[in-house]
Amino acid sequence: MSAPANRPSLREIWWVVCWLAMAAFCVLVEVVRNAADLDQVSPWLRWIGDYASDSPMYLPLVLLFPFAWWVRSGLFIHRSDLTRRCTRAWADWCVPPTESSVSTHPSRGRLVRDWCLALGIGFVSGVMSWQVSRTLGDLPPAFHDEYSYVFQAQTLLAGRFSFPSHPTHAELFDQLHVVNLGRFASRYYPGTGLWLAPWVALGHPDWGQWLAGALTAMLIFWTGRELSGTGVGLIAGLLTALSPGLGLFSNLLLAHHPTLLGLSLFLFGFIRWLNVRRSLPLLLAGCGLAFAMLCRPATAAGVGLPFGIWFAWWLLAGKDAPVASRVRTALLLGGPLVLGWGVMAAYNSAITGHWWQSPYQLYTDHYTPRHVYGFDNAVRGARQQGLTVLPIVTRNYDAWAENLTAGLAAKNVGYRLVASWRWTLGIVPLVWICLAAAGLLGRQHVAWRLIAAAIVSLHAIHVPYWFDGIMHWHYVFESALLWLLLVAGSTGALIRIWQGMDRPWLVVWLGALLSVAVVTNYVACPPFWSPAMHNGIAEIRFPRRIYGHFRQQLQSRIRDLPALVLVVPDPADRHMDFVTNEPQLNSPILIGRYVREELPADALQRIAQDFPDRHLYLFDAKTRQLSRVIP
Repeated sequence: MSAPANRPSLREIWWVVCWLAMAAFCVLVEVVRNAADLDQVSPWLRWIGDYASDSPMYLPLVLLFPFAWWVRSGLFIHRSDLTRRCTRAWADWCVPPTESSVSTHPSRGRLVRDWCLALGIGFVSGVMSWQVSRTLGDLPPAFHDEYSYVFQAQTLLAGRFSFPSHPTHAELFDQLHVVNLGRFASRYYPGTGLWLAPWVALGHPDWGQWLAGALTAMLIFWTGRELSGTGVGLIAGLLTALSPGLGLFSNLLLAHHPTLLGLSLFLFGFIRWLNVRRSLPLLLAGCGLAFAMLCRPATAAGVGLPFGIWFAWWLLAGKDAPVASRVRTALLLGGPLVLGWGVMAAYNSAITGHWWQSPYQLYTDHYTPRHVYGFDNAVRGARQQGLTVLPIVTRNYDAWAENLTAGLAAKNVGYRLVASWRWTLGIVPLVWICLAAAGLLGRQHVAWRLIAAAIVSLHAIHVPYWFDGIMHWHYVFESALLWLLLVAGSTGALIRIWQGMDRPWLVVWLGALLSVAVVTNYVACPPFWSPAMHNGIAEIRFPRRIYGHFRQQLQSRIRDLPALVLVVPDPADRHMDFVTNEPQLNSPILIGRYVREELPADALQRIAQDFPDRHLYLFDAKTRQLSRVIP
């Protein structure tokens, strides 16, 4: 006997299961957020409730899903000429390149259209970064790492990899994330400093980050286009330009945006090569991955690993190219990586004296042994600390590290995963769309499987680290690109299937889901939800205001120049540190560190004698008071 005609398929049952899961999650979050006694709720659920504060907006969509499911072409939607034209346009825009010659031999009109879309996406990204900057205001950087990257750019602009430490009082100028052991240099890898250097010279380092974000969004558009056509590329590019987390981090002077640029070039070049098998795309992929490696090596390795494994398998087992061609292909991808390793080795040798020891590793060993990579970090770091005496600058900061156990590692993975969903697009829309399309993309371009594997690989490579990251996700920040590509590809696949099933209202519902995700990330509606962007800006603005007040005091109250300001640190605050200088140590106002308990009684007199040309000031970090010192 044949099965009944109206029997639901496994795919349809799966969509209903996903809908029920979304409804259950939204209800759970509401129950947690409105619980009478929050002490009875587990800390994990409380955190989820706070992080998914936008879930109330999705409840109406949850209720509308059955309506969109059951109504096929009703309510005259099938009679609309606009609907038919949109359907045909979408079908034309979402033809995978592997099924059409559009990608390899596009018509002039298509190419002009796609370039206009790409430039528009870059413009949207730039506007969003500028708008976040206006909201944050003209304030100094917020994190220690930012000062170190600017320090690195200033060093490179001077034509050097490092400067000598101060000859008599090097300890005064110990700075977080800066090596000060005879050589005075940033602990970080050279790629970010190279990218920031021209913008630091112009006095606007944030412009470099905005440009990196705009170019990344454009490259993600082209990557999505290579995977599944212009429509998917447009969704991926726009979501990248409008992502709240990417907008926030484009205003931080960190390594993430230069790394994003390198990885997006790698993704586009590699996937383009998969489609056309030409030399230039693969060379671009190698250059992009090499640059990402010079910015954040572990991140580049995490994203590139699945692609590298597949590429190695193709080289060894592939039968569609002769051996000589495969060797040349390997050199195209591997050549830039070898050159990047050479640059890294030269940089290491110039600062640490050993090509195999990076400034990052030297800093960890000497300043923050408890922050070492791997499990039992605090135990191993305590042993290392027993062999040396930690500098004053990092004793308190080093003690911040928790000992990494399997339980803490699992918790960190959960934090990073949920936070990456929240800051990339939104927990509900991202997870639901990817789950609903599970299995659909795997039957299409092989790169979809590599992208999904890269997310797993990037998370896995950071499992052996005790800290979950800035905003709970900065170690897996670059997974945002991969998630947004998956969301765009999943959206395109669902639209094609639902149009073929004559369910246009599901397409409308899906569009509403993405639109609500974008709106709720930027628009507040108290008391129902607080947008991710507002929360992120508040988190960044707080330390910026403190550093800004410190700078303002120096500029307004120090009249006698040149000056040396000695900062008395606050032992209770391990995250705010005011000792930041340019690498030449020749600024009109130098900032040093003064710990009374660690210095002899006549320390101020000695410092004044050793800096006879500078006027002496003390700044108490606890009381925020600046005073003149007359030795």
